[in-house]
Amino acid sequence: MTRAGAQAGQLRMRQVIALGDRGASTTEAALVTPLLVAVLLFVVLCGRLVSAQMDLDAAASAAARSASIARTDAFARAEADRTAQETLSARAVTCQQVSVTVSTGGLRPGGAVTVTVACTVPLSDLALLSVPGSHTVRATATSPVDVWRGGPS
Repeated sequence: MTRAGAQAGQLRMRQVIALGDRGASTTEAALVTPLLVAVLLFVVLCGRLVSAQMDLDAAASAAARSASIARTDAFARAEADRTAQETLSARAVTCQQVSVTVSTGGLRPGGAVTVTVACTVPLSDLALLSVPGSHTVRATATSPVDVWRGGPS
């Protein structure tokens, strides 16, 4: 090998060593971006379910309180259903189906009223996630019946 050829080889080797990582960060970004988008979409899904759970907790609590101050079983059930529906509507919760179950225990003074609210949350409308179907979220709350209240009117 000639001296000029050896110098050219050394020059090329220095260039490769100096510029060897060129384009690596672009490749890394191209590989990591879809993973980051998937994680972000999963966070959105979890956020929807947690938000629905918090809203159902509030609806169940308000419905139990409303039913506990009613004077009759029928009125307690109607009030619990109305209050739960109004609370969910005010919080803009999107439910495919809502069910309200009320256990009054006879509304006896010192007793308790328990209300369970179930909501079927749609998941298929989340853009880019392609999550099929829906998920049912439930919340239960209990409210005491006042010990000093009078009987049914």
